[in-house]
Amino acid sequence: MKRWQKIFLFLALAYSVLLLGPIAGLDIPRITRDVVSHPETLVQQLLIGLINGAIIAIIALGYTLVYGIIELINFAHGDLYMLGAFTSLTALGAFGVDGSATFQASILPIFLTLILATTICAGLNVLTERFAYRPLRNAPRLAPLISAIGVSFIFQNIGLFWGGLRAFLPVMGNNAAAPKDFPDLLPHINILKSLGIQSNINFTTKELIVLVAALALMVGLQLFVQYTRPGKAMRAVAQNRDAARIMGINVDQIIALTFLIGGGLAGTAGLLIGLYNNTIVFTMGFTAGLRAFTAAVLGGIGNIIGAMLGGVLIGLISALSDQYLSSRWTNAWIFAVLVVILVFRPGGLLGENVQEKV
Repeated sequence: MKRWQKIFLFLALAYSVLLLGPIAGLDIPRITRDVVSHPETLVQQLLIGLINGAIIAIIALGYTLVYGIIELINFAHGDLYMLGAFTSLTALGAFGVDGSATFQASILPIFLTLILATTICAGLNVLTERFAYRPLRNAPRLAPLISAIGVSFIFQNIGLFWGGLRAFLPVMGNNAAAPKDFPDLLPHINILKSLGIQSNINFTTKELIVLVAALALMVGLQLFVQYTRPGKAMRAVAQNRDAARIMGINVDQIIALTFLIGGGLAGTAGLLIGLYNNTIVFTMGFTAGLRAFTAAVLGGIGNIIGAMLGGVLIGLISALSDQYLSSRWTNAWIFAVLVVILVFRPGGLLGENVQEKV
């Protein structure tokens, strides 16, 4: 696209936003007054967006890892994250942990739940790759894509069935389709007030724990891919699968490892979102998966840093839209930003800045 065409397209998009934006809550004078009169609200929403964006980024990493290795959009990944949340709630219930439990008494159950949710989701993802995706690896690209959509529906219905097992799992509530209450186990100590800072901004140890855990996972994955032998093998398979096989790399094993890591991240994200939002539902995987996939595309699908950046941006846009625009139009604003960025950078924000896919 020529430069003058990009300028013209940008002006046309800007005009469309200014013309149609007020319908979706884009009242710039009102938003400016709200920000100036209540700047602490803006900071609060940025914190909420950052934390939710970090969780979205963890889910997005599963999409970008799989796409980087075998160029498959694993639509079942969002529902796998939902199963991770259901596994976490079930495990905490089995350990006898409820909303009345203290954080100190819950540390060991939370740690065991983390291991269990991560292991189950990782194993389930590997089995999905082995029996649903691997037989179609050399088939036309539409076949594994349809298979991924089918697996997504299977996972979602497993979640619906799981939510109706009240006779065996009392923590699931009375209605299979209703949201489930997740125990509020993390402490709510206001960090700013503890430091002697008087402010209406609510940043508690709960938000800090979730944010630190999410950042640790993202940094750990990046270090694993860049500096370990399996990580280097993953990058080799992503660059050229046939050449990697000639060099002695077990391609099937590396692909299975990729699904293992992605599934583990989904399980961990399920536990984190439960501890943070304290509610889960069997349909949560669709919305989270859609936003996570959008984040992966926004940052440059196949790029780990891009997925992290995209997740944080999606979280911030979502939080600001809910506060200053309209929650009904949040998804529309997210995809509007995606379209604008892809028009000018088709490979995503970082898609053209790196040579490696993972």
